Amino acid sequence: MPSPIIDFLLTRNSAPIPELRAPAPSDSEIKTMLRAATRVPDHGRLEPWRFILYRGDARIEIGKKLAELAERREGPLPEGRRNQELARFSRAPLVIGVVSSPKDNPKIPQWEMFLSGGMAAMNLMTAANALGYGTNMITNWYSDVEEARALLGLAPHERVVGFIHIGSYEGTAIERPRPDVAKLHSDYTGPWEG
Repeated sequence: MPSPIIDFLLTRNSAPIPELRAPAPSDSEIKTMLRAATRVPDHGRLEPWRFILYRGDARIEIGKKLAELAERREGPLPEGRRNQELARFSRAPLVIGVVSSPKDNPKIPQWEMFLSGGMAAMNLMTAANALGYGTNMITNWYSDVEEARALLGLAPHERVVGFIHIGSYEGTAIERPRPDVAKLHSDYTGPWEG
């Protein structure tokens, strides 16, 4: 039986970040996207994720801070690289940071909480796409640097799931080769034997 939802999922792709333009989603649309993002498996109802919205002038300020941090870490940056850092969060009108914020729990492993954050990120992107916006999720160098995570608003125990760039997109993203699903699954035949 044909399904518009399956058709939508089978054609989902990422838009090029430099081509994401204003207008960004409205506050109401953002609320809808975040509600969809939280409708994911969450063993123990721990809510082991949260979302940081980078919009308006905050995107410019983050770029300045990242450029300064990159220069402290690497020395003077060539102009092109400095401009790249300055524009990290201002290329799209809205960036939503999906943050893994694990909770202490004796029964639920932290890797499971991190996976829940990944599912929240995917739901957020799918909701934004369903509302007609283009999306692209990246992490980049600053996701793995403690000082950079702090600049971006993360607590020491938190990690970046991804930064989702969102905006209006008029183009058609280039379809990339997709995996051959037949090579990615098998029926269970017993324990692993090497």
